[in-house]
Amino acid sequence: MSNETAAPQVGIIMGSESDMPVMEACMKQLEEMGVPYEVKVASAHRKPAEVHEWASTAHERGIRVIIAAAGKAAHLGGVVAAYTPNPVICVPMKTSDLGGLDSLLSMVQMPSGVPVACVAINGAKNAAILAVQILGTGNDEDREKIIQFKREMAEA
Repeated sequence: MSNETAAPQVGIIMGSESDMPVMEACMKQLEEMGVPYEVKVASAHRKPAEVHEWASTAHERGIRVIIAAAGKAAHLGGVVAAYTPNPVICVPMKTSDLGGLDSLLSMVQMPSGVPVACVAINGAKNAAILAVQILGTGNDEDREKIIQFKREMAEA
């Protein structure tokens, strides 16, 4: 978690430890913006009960946005979305077989009633920025973080 004294606002879940190097960009961006988060590694296919428990209790822990990263069949984001009232942002992971196109298509083809947002393949940093933008719709402090971030980008 980025801030040990604050309850996490963003939950990050990934299907495998092998996703961690890509997702470090997400965690770094959240830390730079001062947004507390928690991280969980659990596969929708290998640990479905654990994913269900984590996702269905996320809002009770103060989580307001979830970022889900997975590759190949990439059902993690959709499964999480089925169990939470929170918005879910999916990060399709690049794969050796199809370069991440398999992950991307699995994430964006969700059934009606179970929406997710989706960023680019390996788009972990953008997932963090989008999560803070979502938080900013109901919080002036988080909105100001995005305003400042965009100002700094324009000046670089």
